[in-house]
Amino acid sequence: MNTQQNTQYTVTGNVEHFTISDVTRENPDFRRVLWTGKYAQIVAMTIPVGGEIGDEVHETTDQILTFVSGTGTADLAGHSHDIGVGDQCAVPAGTQHNFRNTGDEPLVLYTVYSPPEHAPDGVYATKEEADTAEAAGLDEPPAGEPI
Repeated sequence: MNTQQNTQYTVTGNVEHFTISDVTRENPDFRRVLWTGKYAQIVAMTIPVGGEIGDEVHETTDQILTFVSGTGTADLAGHSHDIGVGDQCAVPAGTQHNFRNTGDEPLVLYTVYSPPEHAPDGVYATKEEADTAEAAGLDEPPAGEPI
């Protein structure tokens, strides 16, 4: 049994081990890709007070979001509800969604996309940086074989 206490380390190749709640809470960036495989991707996000992910639809990508810190509002397919620590939202491909920080501390989450939605090395400190990279075609998911 491995007794290593790191919050993230490579086991072999593209096999990673995360203490996901710790890695996510330590993430200062709006969006940071943690791992990318052929069929899925793990991304940590920190939404500042008053901020939001942004209203969006992923036509061919399912998304599961798990909230580890903060509070906010989930807007899912025209319905809104409160979210907080321990909540998880499953968003099927083609569903309009947004997550807004309505609390007084950062809204911190990790999300799993299937298939991958972002560039494997994507790290964006702010939503503006992320939006600019997407608009410029610099935040495209990989095609083909695993990273």
